[in-house]
Amino acid sequence: MGEKEHTTRVGTAALLVDTLESYGIDPYPVIEEAGIDTRRDYHPDDRLPVSKLQRLWRLAVERTGDPCLGLRYAEHLQPAALHGLGLAWLASDSLLDGLNRLVRYQRIVSTVLDIRMLEEGAQARLVFHEGRFRQTPVPASIDATLASFFRMCRLSTGPDLRPAAVSFRHPAPPCRGRFDDFFGVAVEFGAEENQVVFDRATLERPLPAAHPELARVNDEMVIQYLARFDREDVATRVRARIIELLPGGLPQQERIARELNLSLRNLQRKLQAEGTSYSRLMDEIRRELAIQYLRGSDRPIIEIGFLLGFSETSNFTRAFRRWTGCSPSEFRRSGTGGDRTVPGGAGGQAVGA
Repeated sequence: MGEKEHTTRVGTAALLVDTLESYGIDPYPVIEEAGIDTRRDYHPDDRLPVSKLQRLWRLAVERTGDPCLGLRYAEHLQPAALHGLGLAWLASDSLLDGLNRLVRYQRIVSTVLDIRMLEEGAQARLVFHEGRFRQTPVPASIDATLASFFRMCRLSTGPDLRPAAVSFRHPAPPCRGRFDDFFGVAVEFGAEENQVVFDRATLERPLPAAHPELARVNDEMVIQYLARFDREDVATRVRARIIELLPGGLPQQERIARELNLSLRNLQRKLQAEGTSYSRLMDEIRRELAIQYLRGSDRPIIEIGFLLGFSETSNFTRAFRRWTGCSPSEFRRSGTGGDRTVPGGAGGQAVGA
């Protein structure tokens, strides 16, 4: 059996069509030449093969004659193009929280993405590895990826956001000055990594539109979408079932395995291969939901404990103190409880994880 084809969400790919039209170019002949069926009525949640989208990127650069096409693409990005991830990002508590969501749910954008947040002292790096591409990607597509995620950062914080540094692995294009203007720093080319570097203080600053309950609702939408389209991502499917069942009591992994048509041993083996376990997923989900309930609702603490599957409030309090270093009531009174990170999934390492 051959290697499974990586895919990209149509809603994200459609931005390239809008970008071509902004140059006064009829996009449909270009789309057809890339091997994409223009007669099909696509839904934004449908998926396209990455190989076809890469052909479209190559043709788009040729037709426009613009090596900075990726920056123009990013300027068209709106949060809804990223499905629930974009809206959850805007509703995050901090930029760090939003970027950790990107790391956790990056497969909703494209399964070829390999994005990680790496902590290094007073700074953190958003790094985009190219190793999952079967062939060297079109440089403009890499530019578009980092520029789009940086645009989301500015939509979250405001237009004055400046990174500490930005670099790309590909050589400098003739229009490199436009990169400096877009990011607000002198961009390095021919570097070892595709990355955007931030100061930790910038990442941890509260966002003006923070809304924990809205973020939680959109997280659930993303998890459900990933569970539908990505049948091989067992961890996401397990997360979706745990979140759905948790208010009715602590779901046992035997039940989850049965509902996924897997033996218990096979479920455990697949989760281990994805770098996690049932107990770790359960712990992460309960922690995330506890923080969101305490920040975004006025539910009594005893009710939150029951919603998370704790039969006794004292057990919930002990678990929450282990997660955050303080009790639920102390956390609620402080507003943040000193908590700054949310564990990342198998897709990459979240800062502080």
